[in-house]
Amino acid sequence: MLELVLVLLFGLLAFALMLRWREPSMIYYPMREMEGTPAQAGLKFEDVWLTTSDGVKIHGWYVPAAGTAATTILFLHGNAGNISHRLEKLAILHNLGAATLIIDYRGYGLSDNRQPDEQGTYHDAQAAYDWLAKRHSQIILYGESLGTAVAVELATRVSCNGLIIEEPFTSIADVGQKMFPFLPVRLIAKTKYDSLSKMPKLRAPLLILHSREDEMFPMSYAERLLAAAPEPKRLVELRGSHNDAFLVSAPVYRQALADFLAARR
Repeated sequence: MLELVLVLLFGLLAFALMLRWREPSMIYYPMREMEGTPAQAGLKFEDVWLTTSDGVKIHGWYVPAAGTAATTILFLHGNAGNISHRLEKLAILHNLGAATLIIDYRGYGLSDNRQPDEQGTYHDAQAAYDWLAKRHSQIILYGESLGTAVAVELATRVSCNGLIIEEPFTSIADVGQKMFPFLPVRLIAKTKYDSLSKMPKLRAPLLILHSREDEMFPMSYAERLLAAAPEPKRLVELRGSHNDAFLVSAPVYRQALADFLAARR
């Protein structure tokens, strides 16, 4: 019996060490190949090249508003693909009258081919904010999925006119514990992305967009984030899966954005 217990413990330890070693590849799914540009959505755009505080070259697109920009958005995307897979959202934001800067983190798209990590994504977002802040005085931060944690972190450090988080999660530890309930994930994980602990520090209006049908992050994550955040705040429930809720719930999604942006003008 003792030998069996030791074998099981050794097996769990080996599995935990493997997860720690493979952690970056389980969080980030970058794609280098670009599959289009905003021009394919009928949008004028500018290629933007930035250098972060730690010397990494970052690429993005700036899509100006159709007229005088009443709203300016810094868009921070999720963990898979690259900015060329967010053309539909760029078009939606443009149609709502916003100017948008969207960037690829290190290792994604045309940005430097560095291994992405938590601190690196924070550096990337800060460089994008600094570029945008030189051109616009009022900036709304918008994060989707993994980008919600990047946006929340940035919102605790800079002045912004609002924060939008779409299909958010509370922390990597919570996500990992849900995936591997038999492991002490909080002790194993190096990556934190702990948005929940940062919510009380927010000093900007908050809009959360989340689907109860999200197969990756349960609605309870969004509800806990909402409860931890100061006013003003709002949670809008969508329908659909993690990646297509903004399309399945297009009218609700667009109206929620339109109302939030209008209130910030």
